[in-house]
Amino acid sequence: MADQTSKGGSLPLYLQISELLSREIAAGLWPDGSRLPTEAELAGKLGVAIGTLRKALALLEKRGLLERIQGSGTYVRRKGKAGSIYEFFHLELKQGVGLPTAEVLSLDLCDTPEFLPAFGDGRSKQAWRVRRMRRLGGVPAALEEIWFDARHAPDLKIADMLESLHYFYRERLGFWIARVEDKVSVSPCPDFGPSDGPFTPGAPFGFVERVSWGNADTIEEYSRNWFDLETVCYSARWV
Repeated sequence: MADQTSKGGSLPLYLQISELLSREIAAGLWPDGSRLPTEAELAGKLGVAIGTLRKALALLEKRGLLERIQGSGTYVRRKGKAGSIYEFFHLELKQGVGLPTAEVLSLDLCDTPEFLPAFGDGRSKQAWRVRRMRRLGGVPAALEEIWFDARHAPDLKIADMLESLHYFYRERLGFWIARVEDKVSVSPCPDFGPSDGPFTPGAPFGFVERVSWGNADTIEEYSRNWFDLETVCYSARWV
């Protein structure tokens, strides 16, 4: 991971680092009470500048995931919820965890299809459909189809969006996702994925159907997610 300025809809680099470390802590790769490598060692491993790493560590310390002890080091201290951007993202690489990134394949304003749950007050007749390819640690991992109510953004372009949609909702559209309900099964891979990855149309893929409620306790998002069973697993933890 090279130290660089965020481009387009990518998360700022210090947020990418904090999210990766947060996911690794949640997965148990850094157990509670363990000491992190020195800043120089960790920055070298992640391929970032020490200043970027320190900003990421400060954010994790603020969230209660790390504790810095003068003269001793930085320790994992899991205290309640992390409040991370990818808090509701449950896909992980089977070998490691992986930082989620996404490539938008299409963005369309559609008449609300019948299979969608009623968004908000139920009066909106249109919804945005986002189709994306999700990578974990750079590995093609999943295809996503995400729907949200057009009342939040009557006009939208791909360039307006951020890589994390939940971050985009909070920072740009003025609401946030407060809780989700997932149903996990197996479903044929759809045909909108790129041809140079593992996404063979009709092949059996893991499938997550999700309904998401916003901070006003109304449904604000519906999504379908197909993930590669060879390299990816669905993981949910309660601590």
